[in-house]
Amino acid sequence: MSSSEPDRRDRLADRPLDEPHPTRLAVDRPDRAAILAAHAAALAAGAAGYRDPATGLFVHTAAALAARGWCCGSGCRHCPYVD
Repeated sequence: MSSSEPDRRDRLADRPLDEPHPTRLAVDRPDRAAILAAHAAALAAGAAGYRDPATGLFVHTAAALAARGWCCGSGCRHCPYVD
């Protein structure tokens, strides 16, 4: 890693891939159930991501992010590296 690259972590967090860190998806967020359902469907289908129910933006699944092998530091909703 060069000095110009961001600090990247390569250790997965100790939680299931279908459980986002609460700082990335608040437990009291009104659309949390819809987001988790869309994420679960994408995980089950082996898809790289899903369309966010509220914004329509593409969101990577935790499995797709884990397959990349490191945290990019972009604040991904389902980042599997955030402890």
